[in-house]
Amino acid sequence: MNITASAISLNVADPEASAAFIKEHFGFKEEMSADGFVAVSRPDAGFNIAYLRTGLKSFKPEALAGHDADGLLVAFVVDDIDFEYDRVREEGVAITTPIETEEWGERYFQVTDPNGVVIQLVQWV
Repeated sequence: MNITASAISLNVADPEASAAFIKEHFGFKEEMSADGFVAVSRPDAGFNIAYLRTGLKSFKPEALAGHDADGLLVAFVVDDIDFEYDRVREEGVAITTPIETEEWGERYFQVTDPNGVVIQLVQWV
């Protein structure tokens, strides 16, 4: 097997709102969109994100089409967590979880997009 790209797909009520948030505050670019669908990427992220409107008839498996992406977080490892924390605060982004450092060396903070998707920035110290 040769994996040529990776992506996660998240069911959200408003795909355009989540895409706008991650583009504005985390530097993602829109790759494609259609009714109920927006895909974003950035070359250094390691994966693309597709936001799908909850309940799309084309979603498979059908049994999960009505489920939202709640209880999930998207994590990005960064080089300077303190810089990123200050940057997003200056941009007016509400901080969900202020900077914390775990005993195993994970220093992180969390924000939440308009659809409730938690984005966590992490630096290993």
